Amino acid sequence: MLEVLQLQFFQHALIAGIFVSIACGIIGPLVVINRMTFISGGIAHAAYGGIGLAFFLGISPILGAIGFTLVIAFVLAAISIKRKERTDTFIGVIWAVGMAFGVILIDLSPGYNMDLMSFLFGSILVIPTSDLYIMLVLDILILLFIGFNYRELLAMSYDDEFATTMGVPVNVLYFILIALIALTVIVTIRLVGLILVIALLTIPPYISEYYSRSLIKMMGLSIVFNLIFIVAGLYFAYALDITSGATIIATASVGFFLNFFWNWARQRI
Repeated sequence: MLEVLQLQFFQHALIAGIFVSIACGIIGPLVVINRMTFISGGIAHAAYGGIGLAFFLGISPILGAIGFTLVIAFVLAAISIKRKERTDTFIGVIWAVGMAFGVILIDLSPGYNMDLMSFLFGSILVIPTSDLYIMLVLDILILLFIGFNYRELLAMSYDDEFATTMGVPVNVLYFILIALIALTVIVTIRLVGLILVIALLTIPPYISEYYSRSLIKMMGLSIVFNLIFIVAGLYFAYALDITSGATIIATASVGFFLNFFWNWARQRI
């Protein structure tokens, strides 16, 4: 393990893993409690359209994905507020359209970039220093947002109608939360890929919920579980020479089922 830490690309992957653990560990519980998993999945897959657009225009894939995905996220937020009964349908449509749009634009782009697969399934070899700075900025934004709006988010998450009557700007917080989910998805796809990113937003919070009596504790445990799964997954991926994103999610899945059966057995006993 110590030999691996001397490799620069692995150091970048570990630093990225820490930043991603913080982002997903804080945003994930809000996704789970507010039942926004499907929305998050739609945002993640629609992000492929932004990556395709970036390749077509010859700009940074991350910057292209951020701009495109934020637009998609705000559209989904507006729809889910106005037409809650049809939200799942619109998410499914945007999910498919975003992926199709990305594939077409990539086909129209001159040449073929092998780096593209890293956006689908993640890679520990392609995390540049610039992405680490973006991840750091995102973590700071998330921490500031949670720090200043924790009580309001808590009220919104458990009873949005009551929160509205108490003067909490629920719609504004909802749009900001959707935007942070979109940004979290974008910075995480380098590590695990957009196909698998939703797992880091849901598995650690689900496990943490068993051992938490408050939202803040759930966030803290989610960060810890994310970090464990990411570090272990990165090491196994390097040792076995396999895709990092799939290995991280496989590690998280093992933790998910171990926790599930442990709690099932404990209740039986």
